[in-house]
Amino acid sequence: MTYVKICGNRTPDDVLVAAEAGADFVGITFAESSRRVDVDDAQAMVRALGGPLSQQEIFAPPPSLVHGREELVPWFRHGAQVLTAYLGMKRPLTVGIFADQPIEEVNELAEEAGVDLVQLSGDETWEDCLRVAKQVIQVCHVGPVDTPADPFEVVQPGFAIALMLDSAHGPYRGGSGQTFDWDVAARVAARIPMFLAGGLNPENVAEAITRVRPWAVDVASGTETNGRKDYAKVRAFVQAVRAADAGGIR
Repeated sequence: MTYVKICGNRTPDDVLVAAEAGADFVGITFAESSRRVDVDDAQAMVRALGGPLSQQEIFAPPPSLVHGREELVPWFRHGAQVLTAYLGMKRPLTVGIFADQPIEEVNELAEEAGVDLVQLSGDETWEDCLRVAKQVIQVCHVGPVDTPADPFEVVQPGFAIALMLDSAHGPYRGGSGQTFDWDVAARVAARIPMFLAGGLNPENVAEAITRVRPWAVDVASGTETNGRKDYAKVRAFVQAVRAADAGGIR
């Protein structure tokens, strides 16, 4: 099954509709963005879904002995197993989205809001993940010219529970609504479980799953109309993913 993350939620109704549609993760943005919410709004969304995962017992991936390439695959595969276990306790999981913010601020907001996971979407280092009090999804941005053709050149084990590949277009670090080279993503997904983001929508997500075979897909602008969540698009996106899965793609 391809897991689904619906990002850019702003209201309790947004996350409830995503949950009802079958989303596995819902994203709540604290980074500088048109989708940014305050702590009160985030708390309301978390409460709407029944409270934080922290009320359950948390399991962390084992520490990495050597941050070397040979440990990359088992590290992220185990991280996927941990997230699957979390989803067995609570679905959807709430993810706080941050970018280029002081880690102290990340921890304070994540704890106060009660989100289950943290996503670092800026230029944070892998070492920064270890300073976050919650499990981290680390984003690697893939652009047309300014990033390596092989993301494995920059991906490191031992720090984040999961990896997301997102597009980098001009000044945008994710949330641009633009896709990137899915062949690059497919090479990564062939080795490790990963989240695929960047320009996905109900019309192209099935093709993305066919070509990349990611562990999870992430969408924000592809489920919006005029900058707000479009519930018909949210449902259509999840349905398209499930239909692709049912078609024997994975």
